[in-house]
Amino acid sequence: MEENRPFEYNRPGNCPFAAANDSCMDQIRLFRGLPLKSRQQLMTDVIHRSYKEGHILIEEETAVRYILVIRRGRVKICRSDADGEEHILDILHDGQAIWHDLFLKEPIYHYYAVCLTDVDACLFSREEFMQIITREPEMALSLIAMLSTELTEEKEKVMLLSIRDPDTRLAGFLLDRDRKCLNGHISMRLSDIAASISLREETVSRSLAKLRRAGYVERVGQGVLEVKDREGLRTFFTRENSGTEEKTRK
Repeated sequence: MEENRPFEYNRPGNCPFAAANDSCMDQIRLFRGLPLKSRQQLMTDVIHRSYKEGHILIEEETAVRYILVIRRGRVKICRSDADGEEHILDILHDGQAIWHDLFLKEPIYHYYAVCLTDVDACLFSREEFMQIITREPEMALSLIAMLSTELTEEKEKVMLLSIRDPDTRLAGFLLDRDRKCLNGHISMRLSDIAASISLREETVSRSLAKLRRAGYVERVGQGVLEVKDREGLRTFFTRENSGTEEKTRK
């Protein structure tokens, strides 16, 4: 992160959000089990930065030095295969954090991250956080529960990618993004959706057109979708997925 300089830099102890009594730590699962004193300790050394759209926020194989909290904006987490094709692992937005390689024996990033929009971020010291949790043994159960939730979500992603029918796979993806999105809008380009669910862009376009004609989703702006009929889309996904599984068993 140090090599790609952002366009704005705020030094530790000069938090523009703390002045408004608005701590991002309250929104992050990783920090919720920490006592107030420990949170205050982390806040004293927090770094605030702003990055432009397209900025490489994290480079693959670099050392994990910070827990990065997104205050504002959207970031895509990616990996590239042997052919150089990009696969999007996740798209994060306001109030979410990048921390998943934090506890590795040799903590390095196994992915890269790019700003999809201008981004404001808070950087908390990994070293400081690790020192705190060694003094807070009750954090262990909280961390285990959190990691179990993350593992369940990853299994669901793997199951989604195993669905062969593109319409059903797209429906499942949109339901998941709708659950996570802000303000009821899914802000993703067609190419990003395709990279997220391992389909061709033209295939996603055709499947999306079918879902729009059925009234499940609607395009409300350039690169912005809205699920108009959640129950209908959920019923479609469940029905079609069950039918696909039945055909596979036969």
